[in-house]
Amino acid sequence: MKCQFCNCADSRVVDSRPTDDGNSIRRRRECINCGRRFTTYEKVEVQQLLVIKKDNSRELFDAQKVRSGIIAACHKRPVSASEIEAIVNSIEQLAYNSLQEEITTRRIGEMVMDALRNLDEVAYIRFASVYRSFTDIPTFMQELKSLVSDRDDKRDQG
Repeated sequence: MKCQFCNCADSRVVDSRPTDDGNSIRRRRECINCGRRFTTYEKVEVQQLLVIKKDNSRELFDAQKVRSGIIAACHKRPVSASEIEAIVNSIEQLAYNSLQEEITTRRIGEMVMDALRNLDEVAYIRFASVYRSFTDIPTFMQELKSLVSDRDDKRDQG
């Protein structure tokens, strides 16, 4: 880190501590050349993740949009706020850990449906009905049959 007083490139860290918000580290440094002290802040660089929408437009990933969709699907269901937050955090982590710069809304929707399917079947059907845009009763019934079949398979295995 360059000293702001003499431009020397060598300094040593005298003290480090997290900031009040916990999002960065405050470091007190001492210049090796002039001995003066100065403060720097170190923060994790967050990669930007773009979401490719159905119309091929792109926007920044927004966990709040994922949260809102899940909350709507779980309305009046026995799903706690901590369970919703765990799903949102899991999806956000999976999306960023993919090390890709872009992710499709389709992939995000599939991750949400997988999580909801394991958490609450009614919430899953609600989310799937909006996400997959069921346009008729046979398509909706096909999804319900698939859900019942999966549940029966799990019951037979366990």
